Amino acid sequence: MANYARPQGLEEALDLLAEGRWRVLAGGTDFYPGQGARPIRENILDINRLDALRGISRTDDAYVVGARTTWSELIAHDLPPSFDALKAAAREVGSVQIQNAATVAGNLCNASPAADGAPPLLVLDASVEIAARAGRRRVPLGAFVRGNRETALAPDEMVVALVVPRTATAGGSGFVKLGARRYLVISIAMAAARVALAEDGTIGEIALALGACSPVARRMTGLEHALRGRRPETALDFGPDQLVELTPIDDVRASAAYRREAAAEILRRAIRQACDDGAGKEKAA
Repeated sequence: MANYARPQGLEEALDLLAEGRWRVLAGGTDFYPGQGARPIRENILDINRLDALRGISRTDDAYVVGARTTWSELIAHDLPPSFDALKAAAREVGSVQIQNAATVAGNLCNASPAADGAPPLLVLDASVEIAARAGRRRVPLGAFVRGNRETALAPDEMVVALVVPRTATAGGSGFVKLGARRYLVISIAMAAARVALAEDGTIGEIALALGACSPVARRMTGLEHALRGRRPETALDFGPDQLVELTPIDDVRASAAYRREAAAEILRRAIRQACDDGAGKEKAA
């Protein structure tokens, strides 16, 4: 028989995780549809009373997004232009009703290759803060999601926050999602870009990421290196062959060949958005 617990504080939650296997539940927008009419057989750890894990704060060196922060709360929060890509992705997470319940951290813990939040968080150099009774650790997002439905979490751990270093919040950002229709769709491909211009008008800082194209979202570090120092008007002159880190997948939504071609195009569009969205603000907020 499955057990259900709704701890009143984080320490109680971590004690329960240390004593047995639990499925951590926040918004539940992935869990309940996936469960369907089947009986629940997992132990459920409901963290919806852990108010300390909700909200967005700013420290001297980072922005901290609590694990219970919803997409709607993120959209409404006053954040620098470098977060605009993440806010654009937030508006693509299902309907407004879903955005009101679903959490930013839950989107990552679900570890879907098509997780909307992954590419814009990658271009912000986000890390995942993980807690257990034994202590806390931070894992870069690129190492946290290991594969389809697979994360770096141990059974006695839970995500408590996402951390974005202020050094990665310079410039503007853009996000483009490609799907079979405009709304309420699982992505064929997603692209996020963050660009900050140097004083001479060239690209001083650039971060690029693609999602839904491979088992995990990826930074395009090779292309970033190639575009750094170029002027924005010439930065869009690249093709699919320069996406060397991309290992596109075949599935029911698109072929690998289509994804590679599409990824280059939507990445160009995301870069254009980023350059139009405060890219001249090179200093981190």
